[in-house]
Amino acid sequence: MFLYIVALSLAVSLSASVAAAGIGLPLGAALAMFEFRGRSLLVLIANALLGLPPVVVGLALYLLLSRSGPLGSMGMLFTPAAMAVAQFLLALPIVVALSHRTMMGIWQTYGDQLRIDGTGRLQAIPHVLSIGRLGAMTASLAGFGRTISEVGAILIVGGNIAGYTRTMTTAITLETSEGNFAFSLALGAVLISISVLVSASAFGIETWLRRASSKEAA
Repeated sequence: MFLYIVALSLAVSLSASVAAAGIGLPLGAALAMFEFRGRSLLVLIANALLGLPPVVVGLALYLLLSRSGPLGSMGMLFTPAAMAVAQFLLALPIVVALSHRTMMGIWQTYGDQLRIDGTGRLQAIPHVLSIGRLGAMTASLAGFGRTISEVGAILIVGGNIAGYTRTMTTAITLETSEGNFAFSLALGAVLISISVLVSASAFGIETWLRRASSKEAA
């Protein structure tokens, strides 16, 4: 049971954060590079949703996915898929907002050169993301941090079903309420270890990229 809980937590959080990065990074770059009516409003919304309450997301998804809801026929409620969707919705604004801030500076610095080379704005998105890869990595890790620590939304749409939708965070909540502190502490230690490992890996990658860039410049 312990290993299943850890594995499910990682599977749901990684799938949600990968999806958020895959969609959010290009969106953030596009918001930084394209000029169109309503762009400022979209940027404002993305930043406003950084503090989106998880329970509100969970409630909205529950209403959509319940039997009487418009998406009830999909049968997603109380499944890991519904949990991944909830975490994706929470991580997406973070990735979009943070990547927009980074890519806006990158575009201001390199945009003219890319246009001179004949690269259109849409074609330039991968190049801008590549140049700003450190910022993109930071945004992606922030999204993962949001997903791996989530409780409220996945508790509502997942149901905390033993052996099926119980993750580390929901299990800690349940086991602590029942007085099973040893099990809760063990899960908490794993959760902290994962967070530290991810941060350490990100720091190592960032250091390596900076050294590689310095060697190329030299």
